[in-house]
Amino acid sequence: MRKIPPHVAALLLLLVSFVAVNLTAHVGLRTARLDLTQNALFTLSDGTRNILGRIDEPITLTFYYSRDLAATHPVTRIYAQRVRDMLEEMVNIADGRLRLEIVDPAPFSEAEDQAVAQGLLARPLGEGELVYFGLIGTNRVDDIELIPYFGEARQEYLEYDLARLIHNLSTPEKPVLGVLSNLPLDTGAGGLLEAMAGRSKPFLIYTELVDRFRVEFLRPDKAEIPGNVDVLLIAHPRPLDDSMAYAVDQFVMRGGRVIAFVDPHSEVSLVAGADGQPLRGATERSDMPRLLAQWGVAMEAEHIVADAGRAQRVAAGSDLRRAVTDYVLWLGLGAEDLSRDDPVTADIDQINLATAGALKVLPDATTRVAPLVMTSDKAALFARDYVLTAPAPEALARRLEPTGTRYMIAARINGRVETAFPDGRPSGKEGSDDAPHRKVNPDANIIVFADSDIFDDRFWVRERNYLGQRFGVPVADNAKFVLNAVDNMMGSNDLIGLRGRERVLRPFTRVEALARAAEAEYLVEEEALIARIAAAQEELDRIERAGARLAEADAAARRHRAELVAARKALRRVQGNLRRDIDRLGAWIGWLNIAAVPTLVGVAAAAVAYRRRSRAEAGRG
Repeated sequence: MRKIPPHVAALLLLLVSFVAVNLTAHVGLRTARLDLTQNALFTLSDGTRNILGRIDEPITLTFYYSRDLAATHPVTRIYAQRVRDMLEEMVNIADGRLRLEIVDPAPFSEAEDQAVAQGLLARPLGEGELVYFGLIGTNRVDDIELIPYFGEARQEYLEYDLARLIHNLSTPEKPVLGVLSNLPLDTGAGGLLEAMAGRSKPFLIYTELVDRFRVEFLRPDKAEIPGNVDVLLIAHPRPLDDSMAYAVDQFVMRGGRVIAFVDPHSEVSLVAGADGQPLRGATERSDMPRLLAQWGVAMEAEHIVADAGRAQRVAAGSDLRRAVTDYVLWLGLGAEDLSRDDPVTADIDQINLATAGALKVLPDATTRVAPLVMTSDKAALFARDYVLTAPAPEALARRLEPTGTRYMIAARINGRVETAFPDGRPSGKEGSDDAPHRKVNPDANIIVFADSDIFDDRFWVRERNYLGQRFGVPVADNAKFVLNAVDNMMGSNDLIGLRGRERVLRPFTRVEALARAAEAEYLVEEEALIARIAAAQEELDRIERAGARLAEADAAARRHRAELVAARKALRRVQGNLRRDIDRLGAWIGWLNIAAVPTLVGVAAAAVAYRRRSRAEAGRG
């Protein structure tokens, strides 16, 4: 018998081992996962597992995906595999309570007709082909939830979107959110007239709330909060009369939970509608001093927060000075400004606000007031009347003198709250609520936020329209805060954890610091320029009053022009230094990305080779 050469036997053994390992892994390790991504993108969170564990009745998910047609579109193909993997992982964890069907709707097939009939959207490709890439969920009572199309722009929200769909199907009876507001949350800036014409654009935060809860708007003139309301959202209300204030007070006394947004200057309420004017009846400020006082806080109603450390960069000016500048009244508050100990803000990265107010704790408060959102220590308070004169961003920056105090913009209030109406219902004020008057709630739970512009789409989202489907790609976590707050007050924190996994903004903090440093230097240059211009103008006035010769006036004018040119050169030097610093930083980061990783791999390979060689030499010795 011919002997098999050793190298052939080794190859055969390797081949058999390879096949055996793959078969074993396919059977025994099918559900095993090892997620090495930075944010654990492929690992289901505890919130998702809790939602899957609470499914009482079977839910069917039908994943429509045109696999063959999408084969030539790599981005969609890769994303579809990720969607399918996550759905299969959810099915495994749900232990039989979640069923997955995968349908490839061929053109002109019955499956395509079903997809269209149920509201799925299709992406057109070349030659008239349509790719379906959506999900339909149903439960035993025939409720339907769907994702019309998995747009690539929402990839980082995939787990949240899937878990929310399953959560809505597993809890068909949505909790009730009462809303008391003078903002056009449900119609947008166009108001009722635009809504009746089919052109309404509800605030995207409102559309998220409607998806999760049963939203009921309350009429301020009715002075009643229905008994089925689980949580009350007060968003920039009109001044509350005694009857409505009493209804809110007694809602809290009965154990109701409140989330209140008040504002010393609401920019969102003044957004122009289709006729170029704010909606009729819009109110520029809101406050509830009587109720807030009983809850232990007060808003600085005549002041607005300015913060040099958290100012947003905005376009300003049209001359050679600069294209963008800090606007200290518009704030971009980051993780370091938000409470890490409260589930509402623990995983939020950034909130964008505009002309916000400040809250202060009253000395006789009977409640525990815990800050949720704070400014930096480079903040100060501007008089509201001064802000209403619309000063330029540069003027605001020059005027700002940081106090070193961190001002509280939002707070959670817990503990004993006594009624603001100790004598009962206000005399002469009737209400349909015949519940007995209550005087104290020993365990109130309230959130107060001194800003209403958190709802404004302009500040936190980039709106996209894809295949007729309107959705937003967040650049800040405003919606996350509102939804987290309502979920928390409703008693469910599972979806909060999923929203916390999103990473919507990773600012270049070093670049921003360089820009702000140059801004500070520029402001000094600008102050000097203004002073020099004033001095030159004063000199010209003196010459004219003295009746000097025209030649002398011309010489003074030449000196003025020379000073102006010198100041502009200094400004260009500042801007050039800024550009060089940013370019140098960019080059350094680029070098790290291009050269550092290959260098590290090479060093590691050399170290391994040297170690093996040393061991071989030691063995021979």
